[in-house]
Amino acid sequence: MKLVIKFGGVPVKDGESIRNDAEFVVSRYKKGDQVAVVTSAMAGVTDQLLNIANRLIEPQANPERQIPDFMRQISVRHFQACQDAIKNKEVLSRTTRVVKETLDLLERALIGVSYLGELSPRSQDLILSFGERLSAPILAGAIESLGVPSRFLTGFEAGIITDDHFTEARPLMDRIRKLAKQRINKIWADKEIPVITGFIGGTKDGIITTLGRGGSDYTASILGAALGVDEIWIMTDVDGIMTADPKVEPKARVIKAISYIEATELAYFGAKVLHPRMIRPAMDTNIPVRVLNAFKPNQGGTLIIRKPNRAKDIVKSITMSRNVSLITVGGAEMIGVPGVAATVFDIIGRAGVKVLMISQSSSQADISFVVDRKEADVALHALRSEFEKRHIDWNINCERNVSVIAAIGAGMKGTPGVAARVFGTMGRNGINILTIAQGSSELNISFTVDERDAVKAVRALHSEFQLDRID
Repeated sequence: MKLVIKFGGVPVKDGESIRNDAEFVVSRYKKGDQVAVVTSAMAGVTDQLLNIANRLIEPQANPERQIPDFMRQISVRHFQACQDAIKNKEVLSRTTRVVKETLDLLERALIGVSYLGELSPRSQDLILSFGERLSAPILAGAIESLGVPSRFLTGFEAGIITDDHFTEARPLMDRIRKLAKQRINKIWADKEIPVITGFIGGTKDGIITTLGRGGSDYTASILGAALGVDEIWIMTDVDGIMTADPKVEPKARVIKAISYIEATELAYFGAKVLHPRMIRPAMDTNIPVRVLNAFKPNQGGTLIIRKPNRAKDIVKSITMSRNVSLITVGGAEMIGVPGVAATVFDIIGRAGVKVLMISQSSSQADISFVVDRKEADVALHALRSEFEKRHIDWNINCERNVSVIAAIGAGMKGTPGVAARVFGTMGRNGINILTIAQGSSELNISFTVDERDAVKAVRALHSEFQLDRID
């Protein structure tokens, strides 16, 4: 088989985990598979990089102390990972040297940010790229120490060319298909295993970009589509895509097979196993995606394909999006006024705020939308400022602490009574629904509740649709 295998987060949390990943990759190689590996940063490193970069631009920053302290901490972790993952002394020495050179580049980048006193999107992409640029050589070294030649590359070096929309760059697939095939096929021809940094791309001029947080999944899918592989494997720390977050609903079960579109909906509405955009490249090329537990890879996981066998389950999964806020724009003055939604979302879009869900009353007297809680103040400021400039007299309200609950499944389409069951279950459990939305695809019903009711809502719906008995 020709495979792209992606390791992310916890499966690359330390040297021992990285060595386990390497052993798995080598076992596939020895079975005759052609394997391209995509790796995330070690668990938590990207957050640490973003945190130090933001702290360095604060007025009270003390870079002379903060940068050395941070570099000492991150260096110890990665050098220890090298020691634990790589047992061949020659490979260890070579890998340690590469990691040190990369750490030196990171330190210079942090000093540059502190001198400038600002963190532009381009600078942020550069800083955040170092998580993967540090983990990739360690995983490649671990593979090589097991006797199989390996080569690490950045996403850009592997052929992932993007636009210059820093922090959320878009891949240029026509160019990627050509370049990735040339570069990865050459490595495969040399009987080597390529290890590619996830999350990172580059403009045509070679300036580093990133694909958005969690973008290593996206990298794997982009490369898989470009290379025409047989399957894309996402190795994580859970057993697959589940009927609910097991931390919320202990009775949650693994879904054995799911469609591309269902997986996309689940990712968008809060299932953190997959990046929301990663499914599209695989779907466009009809490449199956497997979500597997890196620590129990033989358990089967979840297979994502175009059209799984029709299951008896109407609903496949219940998701919960936390840390969101509900903003409502309303007033009698809005009734019958054309372009209300266009006005509101033009303002929100220009403010750079992502809208997660929309609900509008049939009278057009109000329109509600959900945003990430961290972006609520930005959205409110943009609306109030623009309304004042335009002399628009619409009310603006914000409910800070809400959650979005979504019931998702292809079996909902054309099945009468699903909404009645969803909302009847909420009523019987005394849960007040704030807003409701359903797309024309009929793949999901989503609604907002007070966050204090969110866990209760998930568990009630999981029980109503008997998801603990899913095949």
